[in-house]
Amino acid sequence: MTSTKAEIDRSKLGTLSVLAWIGDPDEAHDIPYLLAYTLGDGPDGPQAAEEAARGLLEELGLPIGDVVMDGVRNPAGFPVQILLEGNQIALTMPGLNAKCIAPPEWVTAANDSGQAYFLFATRAWPEAVPGQPVSAETLQAFAGDEEVLTGSAHAVLAVRRLQK
Repeated sequence: MTSTKAEIDRSKLGTLSVLAWIGDPDEAHDIPYLLAYTLGDGPDGPQAAEEAARGLLEELGLPIGDVVMDGVRNPAGFPVQILLEGNQIALTMPGLNAKCIAPPEWVTAANDSGQAYFLFATRAWPEAVPGQPVSAETLQAFAGDEEVLTGSAHAVLAVRRLQK
């Protein structure tokens, strides 16, 4: 007898958001980062959103923890894609997508390197509402939190552009 893994109910994630930033260029740390997270506003609340995020990452084959996946070597075959057009970033995964506006320094760093460091946090972050500014301190408190980092999937992704 064979069994199939049930597909994750993506509606439990709630609002999927993305946020782009770079490290400190003055410290030669101008890596473009892209963080995906849920607001935890799904129908069953933040805990269900976190469980759905974990299930989604498992379904996509993205391990949670300290393993950094390589999405640069074979970007077409990787389940997460970044498309950059001007200063607009589109993040796509099977059955999900999200967009954000990248700051100019992110666009420059992504154009220079052709890649970005991607994190998908399983912890909900309801304070980081799309369209509202996030202070550097608030971002550092969330994205630099050890539990957030160890509860996230990590990958280096190719930054793709539309063909002209």
